Amino acid sequence: MWIIHEVADVYGPRVTGTPHLKAADDWALKTMASWGLVNTHLEPWTFQPPSAATAVPGWENMELVAEAVAPFHGQLMVKPLAWTPSTKGVVTAQVVLLDPPGLVPPRGGGFNFFGGPPPPPEPKWAAPPMPPAKKSEEPQQPTQAELDAYLNSVKDKVHRAIVFVGMHVEVPEEMNPAPMRRSEDEWKTRLGPNAKPFRFPEQPKLPEGQLTRQEVSRQVDQFLVDNGALVRVNDAGRAHGIIIAQQNATYDWTRAVPTLVMRNEDYGRITRLMADGTPVTLKINIQNKEYPEGTTAYNAIGEIPGTDKKDEIVMLGGHYDSWHDATGATDNGIGSSMMLEAARLLAAVHVKPRRTIRVALWSGEEQGLLGSLAYVQQHFGSFENQKLEYAKLDTYFNIDSGTGKPRGASVFGPSGAADMVRDALMPFTDWGLVGAVATDSRRTGGTDSTSFNNAGLPGIGLAQDAFDYGSFTHHTNLDTYERVYEEDVREGAVEIASAVYAIAMADQMVPRFKNSEMPKPVPEPGPGSQATKVRHVPAP
Repeated sequence: MWIIHEVADVYGPRVTGTPHLKAADDWALKTMASWGLVNTHLEPWTFQPPSAATAVPGWENMELVAEAVAPFHGQLMVKPLAWTPSTKGVVTAQVVLLDPPGLVPPRGGGFNFFGGPPPPPEPKWAAPPMPPAKKSEEPQQPTQAELDAYLNSVKDKVHRAIVFVGMHVEVPEEMNPAPMRRSEDEWKTRLGPNAKPFRFPEQPKLPEGQLTRQEVSRQVDQFLVDNGALVRVNDAGRAHGIIIAQQNATYDWTRAVPTLVMRNEDYGRITRLMADGTPVTLKINIQNKEYPEGTTAYNAIGEIPGTDKKDEIVMLGGHYDSWHDATGATDNGIGSSMMLEAARLLAAVHVKPRRTIRVALWSGEEQGLLGSLAYVQQHFGSFENQKLEYAKLDTYFNIDSGTGKPRGASVFGPSGAADMVRDALMPFTDWGLVGAVATDSRRTGGTDSTSFNNAGLPGIGLAQDAFDYGSFTHHTNLDTYERVYEEDVREGAVEIASAVYAIAMADQMVPRFKNSEMPKPVPEPGPGSQATKVRHVPAP
């Protein structure tokens, strides 16, 4: 647990491009070297998310105060949106409520086209129950003329105002909370050798002329900038004070006003008072800092050298970066710490693996798997454009799907790949490990194992019990050390160390698709696309 303490309490949050993450990287290298790992080093990559026009500097919030001053006095619970600017000192102003058509609903406001209550939380590897739902109804989004008409109608209200964007989300009570640990029967259904692939239904395309939600939100941001709004405030849309505040999608400070996400309960009180005709005045101070050096980010690497097959590589890793709302203990401090502990255990017993075992701690995952994608491209290329190291990678183990220990895995490759990984995991059936299933999806998304899958390489996504993950901690202000389950983390590190060692010692590498059977790469959807999503059970 001391590793998670260091990763979360000492170095959290670990936002890509910030000194906190760089310090965590340096600590990881020093720590791995002290255990006897070799070739410990940082590998740089340029931090430029797909939606950013240029390389992006690091961002950090340094000071944040939000208070109501009339008609009541009190502190408000808020989190800043990353890559948005500071206020010009303390600002005090009345609240104005806008409700533009076609906005992205808050996280707690639903995931379908029309908002509404969210589905029960699921760990990110898990697909919904089969059979798939019926095809979604046609979405209704505004045209440019309709959005322009609305914004013109409120243009004179936002100057030097604190602008609440969107109506308050009424979050329904969850009368049937998700179980802390899935039953073994459910895991067997999801991970057994007869598990069927799940395909999400095709989402309908927007009728010609309608704006996507992302386009609406960006135009609202620009409208607020152009018309002198002081602060934008969004409803968190989650119950129990949970806040998810991620980033300005453009990563460009000049294209957004200072922006906060407010807990649903505070947002509701203020908007209800306004509905009564009562003016509400807030006092806000947001001070954010930019780190130009953050345009270069890093992956942290360490190795246990191999022997007779030392040129072949078995990798294990997880993303090391986090969001700024808390300390990133469960996403993904647990995963990266388990991988570090697995490496420590192997080094402590002085293993001499046939293949080199390489640990990788990725950055930029939260912005789109950027660190692992850069690493795969630099070292391996892809099935269609292979580099020299492509044939030398045996497999990559990844964990990033919950707060519990591994219960099984998905493996990119033919059925024989899943069979081999299943055999490596089976010594721990009495600890709840169930099995492994094969997947043939090369779509990226969810976590870093899919960066390897996308290249046609054998990525292994370890599936975990969720505990409080989907319901409380994932990307939220509650993602802290207190939500770590010590027994599961300890057992998980042992399971991973054993499985990695078994693969590293095997006579043959994990099977890959034959050249004639390699699935085609999946074109990545463009911004705002409602392209078909394809996943298998489980799909980390």
